[in-house]
Amino acid sequence: MDTQQLPDNVLTTQLKKVVNWARRSSLWPMPFATACCGIELMATAASRYDLARFGAEAMRFSPRQSDLMIVAGRVCIKMMPVLQHIYQQMTEPKWVISMGACASTGGVFDAYATIQGVDQFMPVDVYVPGCPPRPETLIEGIMAIQRIVDQDGLPPKGGRRPLKLAVEPSYKPTPQPMAVGVPLTAGGRPV
Repeated sequence: MDTQQLPDNVLTTQLKKVVNWARRSSLWPMPFATACCGIELMATAASRYDLARFGAEAMRFSPRQSDLMIVAGRVCIKMMPVLQHIYQQMTEPKWVISMGACASTGGVFDAYATIQGVDQFMPVDVYVPGCPPRPETLIEGIMAIQRIVDQDGLPPKGGRRPLKLAVEPSYKPTPQPMAVGVPLTAGGRPV
């Protein structure tokens, strides 16, 4: 077919590219904000940073209407089954951003009750570093998701790890350091 004979108002493309463009330009985030990262997430949606430029301003608090989960802040063992249930209810295709040091690695909370990274229990597509990360960094993470959508389209079948439904710590807590030769005391009295 000779493209010189087509009128000026005709556009040719592939359906896959149009679908990926529409999906990339209308991400609907499901925020799961539990700590200080949640404040930065709210600031990202405010007028100064204007997340609407990327088509992701429609925060959905119903998992059945969202396709991008943003886990912002620390997640404890009691919250992880709730987070997994919300993730399972989200429509396919779905993507996950782990925002901040606490969601990505447990942060400074090296405790038995804090999950040391949500990627142990659900697939994470983009890690946004920081404690807490600035809104610009979260915007960069959302743009990374948009690039993933443009390049890959749908997530590959069988390419994602399945959820681990049993919530167990995957690390051994280290004992507290003690000075050698210093007796243990309780209330000023030796134990």
